[in-house]
Amino acid sequence: MATPNVIVLRAPGTNCDVETAFAFERAGAKATRVHLFRVLERPAMLADFQVLSVPGGFSYGDDVGSGVIFAAQLRSKLLDAIRDFLAADKLALGICNGFQVLIKAGVLPGGAEAWPPREGEAPDATLTWNDNGRYTARWVHLVSGGSPSVFLRGIETIELPVAHAEGKIAVRNEAVVARWRERRQIALCYRPDDNPNGSTADIAALSDPTGRVLGLMPHPERFIFGTQHPNWTRRSDVPEEGAGMQIFRNAAGYFA
Repeated sequence: MATPNVIVLRAPGTNCDVETAFAFERAGAKATRVHLFRVLERPAMLADFQVLSVPGGFSYGDDVGSGVIFAAQLRSKLLDAIRDFLAADKLALGICNGFQVLIKAGVLPGGAEAWPPREGEAPDATLTWNDNGRYTARWVHLVSGGSPSVFLRGIETIELPVAHAEGKIAVRNEAVVARWRERRQIALCYRPDDNPNGSTADIAALSDPTGRVLGLMPHPERFIFGTQHPNWTRRSDVPEEGAGMQIFRNAAGYFA
C-alpha cells in the first residue's frame, strides 16, 4: 500500500494536532505537523501532501469567532494553493475547529467546485453557538447521512466525543438542507435524541459532493483506543480499537 503524506496544519491555539497526527500514523500514513506560518511562507509545500488535515482546538483563541481568522488566511493568502490541492485527487479533513475553518473559508460545503468563494457572497451555512449557549463536552451517537465520503466508508453508526461551544450548523434557508440531501453531502447526523447543540437537521458532519473533503464536529482522534471510552470498564461491547480509528484507516487506504 502506498504511504500517503498527511499535513496536519496547526495555528496559534490549535491543541489537537499531536493526537490527530498520531491517529494518521497508526493508520499507516506519514503525518507531519506544520505551522500555518510555514505554509504562508511557502504555499507550494501543500503539493507535497496527499491529505490536508485541520485539527481541533481554539485557533487564534476564537477571539472573533471559531475558525474565523484561520479561515481568512486560507482565503486571502493560500487561495491558489488550496485550489490546486482540492482539484487534485487528494483528501481534506477538518475536525471540530478544523470543520469551522473549512466551512468559514468556503472549502465546505462545495469543495473544489465552489472554490474560490465569491467575494461578498453570503454563505449557505455557518457553525454558530450551541443552543445551550455554552461549551459542551460529552459523547454522542451518530448515524450515517448517506454521503459517499471516503473517510466514512463502512461506517453506519459511530459513537464519538464532542467538545465545542460553536458547533451548531445554521443554514440560510430550508432549501440549503434539501440541496445537501440531493447531493448526498450530509455525512453524519446526531441521533435525534442526542443532538448536543441544536444543529439544523441534526447534522454533525458535511462532505463535499466528491466525498474527498469532510468536516465534522465530533473528535475521532479521541477514540482510537477502546480504553478512551468512558464506559470501557463497564461495557462488554467496547472493542480494543476505538471506533474513530476507522476514519483514519479509510483515509490512508484511499491511496492503496
